[in-house]
Amino acid sequence: MRNFILGIVITILVLLIGGLGVALLGFVPTNANTAAPKLEKQIAMSALDASMERHAPHLNNPVPPTDENLIAGMKIYTMNCALCHGDIDRKPSALEKSFYPPPPSLILDPLDDPEWHVFYAIRTGVRYTGMPAWDKALSESDIWKLTAFLTRIDKLPPAVQDYWKKSSGVNPPASEHAEHDNHKM
Repeated sequence: MRNFILGIVITILVLLIGGLGVALLGFVPTNANTAAPKLEKQIAMSALDASMERHAPHLNNPVPPTDENLIAGMKIYTMNCALCHGDIDRKPSALEKSFYPPPPSLILDPLDDPEWHVFYAIRTGVRYTGMPAWDKALSESDIWKLTAFLTRIDKLPPAVQDYWKKSSGVNPPASEHAEHDNHKM
């Protein structure tokens, strides 16, 4: 029994050292212009979610989601986030295919994470991606306004939807769905 357990421990150590050797000898690709293997994506996203769950404080947004604050969040997004995550004109980001992993298109595919999760990702950034920590560039209030906007993209109030359309010339995701539903009736 003792030899069996020793064999398992040695096998695990050999696999770990072998994996480390493969990585350190340059056999793992590091280029940012190709698609990641499915397993790598799955592991990375699971690790990110687990880290957020462990480290991010589960805070409530102190900034009320008023029309004014949501429009301010939209402006902050346009000035700071749109280059990587796509502009409110609903066109893909020019840099989308230049990053590894590619940044999510937050306008075309709105977030479904809780506000505390989004706030923490914006404030602290995400290591090993192009996502910087914004806590030195934006005030905490501005990060919360941006968070409020991002977590409500597909359910913005009418005044904010009107501002979006006037600013970009296209409907926000929610009003487009509502128009589609109205045409069905």
